[in-house]
Amino acid sequence: MEVRTYLRLIRRHWWIVLVTLMVAIGSAALITVRTPPRYVASVTFFVTTPSQGVTDAYQGSLFLQQRVKSYADLLRSDRLAQSVVAETPLGVTADDLQRRVATSTESGTVLLRATVTDTDQARAMKLTETLSTKFVELVQKVETPPEGRSAPIKIEVVSGPRVSSSPVSPQPTRNLLLGALIGLVLGAGLAVLRGLVDVRLRDAAGLQRVTGSPLLGEIPFEPGAKAAPLIVGEAATSARAEAVRKLRTNLRFVDVNEPARVIAVTSALQGEGKTTLSCNMAIALAEAGWRVLLVDADLRRPKVADYLGLDGGVGLTDVLVGDVQVGDVVQRWGDKSLLVLPSGSTPPNPSELLGSKAMADLLLALRESADIVVIDTAPLLAVTDGVVVAVQADGALLVTQQGRTSRTQVAAAARSLHSVSVRLLGCVLNMTKVAKADAYQYEAYRIATKPSVPADRASAAHRAGSAGAGRVTDRTQELTRLSR
Repeated sequence: MEVRTYLRLIRRHWWIVLVTLMVAIGSAALITVRTPPRYVASVTFFVTTPSQGVTDAYQGSLFLQQRVKSYADLLRSDRLAQSVVAETPLGVTADDLQRRVATSTESGTVLLRATVTDTDQARAMKLTETLSTKFVELVQKVETPPEGRSAPIKIEVVSGPRVSSSPVSPQPTRNLLLGALIGLVLGAGLAVLRGLVDVRLRDAAGLQRVTGSPLLGEIPFEPGAKAAPLIVGEAATSARAEAVRKLRTNLRFVDVNEPARVIAVTSALQGEGKTTLSCNMAIALAEAGWRVLLVDADLRRPKVADYLGLDGGVGLTDVLVGDVQVGDVVQRWGDKSLLVLPSGSTPPNPSELLGSKAMADLLLALRESADIVVIDTAPLLAVTDGVVVAVQADGALLVTQQGRTSRTQVAAAARSLHSVSVRLLGCVLNMTKVAKADAYQYEAYRIATKPSVPADRASAAHRAGSAGAGRVTDRTQELTRLSR
């Protein structure tokens, strides 16, 4: 994967980075507050031996360098710790003192440094003073020969003892910076991991890759769309309405040589907005002057009649079983050239009914009676009804909700269409998040108020509307004639 992909995943899951960063900084602050301050007292020893001449000096230096390493262990020995504790009863045991003593040597020198760390500044200083005194005495006692001769090793304190004026730990600035760094790295890693394991479709490019079809539209999410799903009234000038109009334009130019006149609108799962899109697309096509017929072929959970405010008790099902003629149940919607054929009563065998010869004959009649027929079908993965209808149409439009449907589900839906040679016109990413910059660009050109129409133009528009209504009535009569 490219770096750009990782950055996109981090940006998409920025909240994970933020939460992890705050938790890491909070943890660092809590640890800093709850950690008692610690002070360090130090002392430096110089180890030497009497020498004669340059040769003796060189050999003595090598001897002392080896000896200093042994003295470093001696500083943390049980014998020295017990003598210090016995000399200075400060509530510290020999084991505690051994854990608090640290030693260090510099390579190539005979300097030995000892440090004592304690939460009490005065106690650290007192322990270091006693340690330095007892250490010198112990070295002299250990290095003195039994014959009473002078010790070949001489050790002196050359620096200290001294104690730090401020605590060496905790260090708030360092701890907070370290916590922030760990939080950023961990948060970025979790964000990338979250993005890699997330199988839901979240962008248009992924939808095109999975379906293998062009993206015809991205419909933005609007909070008020649930209460007012149709792009009429105030919603007609919304960004969602403009996106539907773009979809209308793209759909008409998918294949200029072989335009689709009967379009099945479907989705992989229920609740992805296919019915709302079917209604809005039919409205947008009718606004452009096309004679549109919207058919509700979702016989299991029909919603078209509810959205459009029409009576859906009698419709497609009743036509297919031969109880009524199609011209008797087709309803005109609004003042546009839009006719609606509701689903009708719920049948016990929707799949068989939609795949019957009566359905094929009906679609042939509807094709000749309208410029474009939009069919709302059932979800593909739930039942086979959608595939049965799509086979008889000129093509299918696959609707996918952003961030809800997985890549596997969309791929399975696309395969179900391809397996029966259905022409997949394209896909639509529904309920997308719109960037603020894009929303601002649209608002800058949005029509705020409806412009007034001069009297002569209003009369012309009225006459055109009356003529259009006449054509719709003629089409209804033609539907009745063809069905018979």
